Parts: sequence; structure tokens; C-alpha cells
Amino acid sequence: MTESGAGPTLVLVLAVAVLVGCGVILLLERSLTRVLLGIIMLGNGVNVLILLGGRPGGAPIVGSGPVERMSDPLPQAMVLTAIVITFGFTAFLLAVAYRSWYLSGDDEVPDDLEDRQIISRAGRNEASAADLGGEGPNGDPEQVDPEPARRRLRRGDDGQ
Repeated sequence: MTESGAGPTLVLVLAVAVLVGCGVILLLERSLTRVLLGIIMLGNGVNVLILLGGRPGGAPIVGSGPVERMSDPLPQAMVLTAIVITFGFTAFLLAVAYRSWYLSGDDEVPDDLEDRQIISRAGRNEASAADLGGEGPNGDPEQVDPEPARRRLRRGDDGQ
């Protein structure tokens, strides 16, 4: 923050941009270790961004000074909560990466069968089979939500 309290400095805004940018780039990798580092960097960048949104000033303790000169406590509480959530998610992802390394010898996420089919179709410049519909709810195996069954009226009318 600037000394006049006008807003964030360019250095802090650039630090947020670098942290978030590097975090997103690392999230796009196939190695779980790099994904873990990307989540940590992205979380830290967002935490700094949330802190930049608050009002600078003194400690937000009642009685320690005038209310106008106190900092905003809400971004600080949000960042504290975000730190705890990021720590828990980091521990979970670290356990998943360790388990993957222990079982397979590396922590790279492999392609699944459907990914390989999509890549081979894209290489042959084929489109996937379109579902044109019209089969009805019982004739289409891809139909997830068939039309609901008719309800009977409560007045005793069975539609007879």
C-alpha cells in the first residue's frame, strides 16, 4: 500500500499478476507436483489480491485509535480462511501425488481411453457421431433424464 493510503502500488499488482500467471501455467501441466505448485502460487496470488482490496491503516482493534484510521478486518479474515483451505487442499493433493508416485514411479497424470479417441479423431479430421435424437426416452441409451411419469390427480380422478 502507498503511504498516503490511496491504493496498492504497482509492485504489488505486478506481484499478483506474476503469481497468478505462473500458477495458471503450472496448473496446465500433467505432473501432479507442478499442479501442486501451481495451486500454491495461485492461492498466494489471490490472497495478496484480496488484501489489496482492503483499506490500509492501523490494527482493527476497538479502542486502539480512531475508527477512520483502522484497516478493514474483512479481507484479513477472508485471507486467513483462504490460507487454511489452501493448506488442506495442498495436503490432499500432496497425498495424491505421493500415492501416484509410490504406485507407478512417477506423478504424471496419464491419458484415459476417451482422450486418446478424441486425439485420434482429431488427427483423422473426423467429427464424433452426433446424437440427432428422435428415438424416444426408451430407445436412446444416452438419454439421462427421460420424461417423468404422469402423476395421478389427488381428487380421486384416475383419468378413467
